[in-house]
Amino acid sequence: MAADDRNAFEVYRDRVDRPLLRLFREYGAGEAHWLVIGMAANVVARVAGLVPPVVLGVAIDAVFTGDGPYTLPIVPDAWLPTAGPAQFRLSVVLIVGSFLVTGVFTWIYGIAANNFAHRVMHAVRTDSFDRMQRLDMTFFDDKQTGEVMSVLNNDASNLEVFLDNALQNSARLGVMVAGIAGVLFYYNWELALITLSAIPLMILFTLWFMRAVEPRYVAQRSVVGDLNTALENALSGVELVKTSNTEPYESERVETASHQYFERTMSILRLNYVYRPGMELFAGLAFAATFAVGGYWLSAGPPGPFTTTLTVGTFVTFVLLTQQFVAPLAEVSNIIDQYENAKASCERVFGLRDIPIRITDDSDAVALGGESGSAHGTDGDGGPGDGDAHTHGGVAGAVEYDDVSFAYPENALVDPADAEEEVITDVSFAADPGDTVALVGPTGAGKSTLLKLLLRLYDVTDGAVRVDGRDVRDVAVESLRSAVGYVAQDTTLFDGTIAENVRYGRFTGVDDDVESDAVRERVIEAAKAAEAHEFIDSLPNGYDTRIGEQGVKLSGGQRQRVAIARVVLQDPAILILDEATSAVDTETEMLIQRSLDELAADRTTFVIAHRLSTVTDADTTLVLEDGEVVERGTHDDLLAADGLYAKLWGVQAGEIEELPEAFVDRARERHVDRAVERAVDGEAVESETLDD
Repeated sequence: MAADDRNAFEVYRDRVDRPLLRLFREYGAGEAHWLVIGMAANVVARVAGLVPPVVLGVAIDAVFTGDGPYTLPIVPDAWLPTAGPAQFRLSVVLIVGSFLVTGVFTWIYGIAANNFAHRVMHAVRTDSFDRMQRLDMTFFDDKQTGEVMSVLNNDASNLEVFLDNALQNSARLGVMVAGIAGVLFYYNWELALITLSAIPLMILFTLWFMRAVEPRYVAQRSVVGDLNTALENALSGVELVKTSNTEPYESERVETASHQYFERTMSILRLNYVYRPGMELFAGLAFAATFAVGGYWLSAGPPGPFTTTLTVGTFVTFVLLTQQFVAPLAEVSNIIDQYENAKASCERVFGLRDIPIRITDDSDAVALGGESGSAHGTDGDGGPGDGDAHTHGGVAGAVEYDDVSFAYPENALVDPADAEEEVITDVSFAADPGDTVALVGPTGAGKSTLLKLLLRLYDVTDGAVRVDGRDVRDVAVESLRSAVGYVAQDTTLFDGTIAENVRYGRFTGVDDDVESDAVRERVIEAAKAAEAHEFIDSLPNGYDTRIGEQGVKLSGGQRQRVAIARVVLQDPAILILDEATSAVDTETEMLIQRSLDELAADRTTFVIAHRLSTVTDADTTLVLEDGEVVERGTHDDLLAADGLYAKLWGVQAGEIEELPEAFVDRARERHVDRAVERAVDGEAVESETLDD
């Protein structure tokens, strides 16, 4: 897949180098003490596990058969008893003691290793979520929710399994192989060569498996995001699914995504079905060779070129240690499986974290309202220089758009120079504190996008947006968005109580006393201002009623009023109403409109409206068409101009039945022109588009 065809997430994921090493460097370093404790305990536990076979072999030769002295590796002979009964008692004590030491230090290792794994994963998950929240809206415009959920949940969990299990097993395997090999060579290096002869073959077999399975894990992790997206879409849109009778269609989509995941998983398992039995075969052959050669050695003397002496006790030690050797080697497939899975997941985690955050504060950014600055308007006319002007937290609310243009980045998170055609072109206007500016025009004219530039959900391509004389790019983002209240057409509510949703954003800090009587009183006052108190008070638990995910237990109008109450409580200097009364009936709209008029009386207000009757009293109305301001003025001025606004008003007022054909033809021409441009650029265009 060419870089130009990939989204930012895929491009940055492919750029991640040595992801697991980076994981340890960035997150493991701070928790390294847990890892060190765990590894040290693991070494002690594994070494203690080697003691019983060694002691048993020595006891057989020295105590039971008398074929050799009672000697132990690295233990001075002067410390050991010479009498048989004492040697036997010491053997029993050493064996029992080794099991106790193994148990205690295995427990210590488990505690330390789990602390390391879970602390690292907690940091990865929270940091990734924090990073994701601060990404530009362009990322969320293009990214599937299920994909992001897969990174934050599934991929983070895979890393946790790797740090918790694979590290433990690989460390255990390393210590066991090194320890067993050392003991075997200490007692009989010639037979040890037979026992360990399978190791080189197992290493080569493992390297082949890792190269073969790695791309399959990458593909598997990718389709997990598709499956999560299909599930998330079906569940979040369950009402539409039911009312549209599309359950079979959604089931088919989930089945398709699930089958893709099944195929990717089976491609991995097919390799595992070869690798794991192969490793068990090599380990089993090593054991069989040890038993066969050692047994012949005991019964007939050293075979072939071998010359050393082999006792019964040494042979027993070899057999027991080789058995301990077989099980860990057979588990290598699980370690590789978890390693490759974690590597693919780690690439996705860091791929998300490496996407640059472009909406950021400059090093010299100031808090909006923290310092005075020139703004549109002059002293005495409502501008910020007017000492009598009402401000909200020091923000007067003067807004200026100066030759603003904007193009949605096609892949700007990868290449900032790569952008689509402009959706806002050379827009200029100004609003004094307290003004109400209405934005009207056909759907897709750029009204919502234009006001999102004020919030810095996107940054302008050219020109500047200023608040109280300051370019919004020079202002701290937090203070800017605190000064702007936004009520969207699609209301967003969270699962929780009504009170929690109303105070969201205003009282959500860790130090806020959200249960205080003063806060509750302010919540109630805000709800009354939004004409929401009566319906809230009638609910079974009033303001403490849980409303479900996205406020599913409330009607559309009730959800809208809760959202308006939230903005009332925020008390912003600038208010954006994006079709804020679209989900309510006429009677409720009149009540809300009255409260909105009171709310907007002393603050700068921008109203996006399709029903022109709701904005006839605006100080200025901007008529947008195809991203440009084609008309501006008061309601009366625009009617007198007899342009697009007058035609739209006539249609809504019933004075004319439909827009003139010239307006319709012009819209069709723009639509076809864009389709042709996309076709020239190599994009697929439906034939019906050109036929239109």
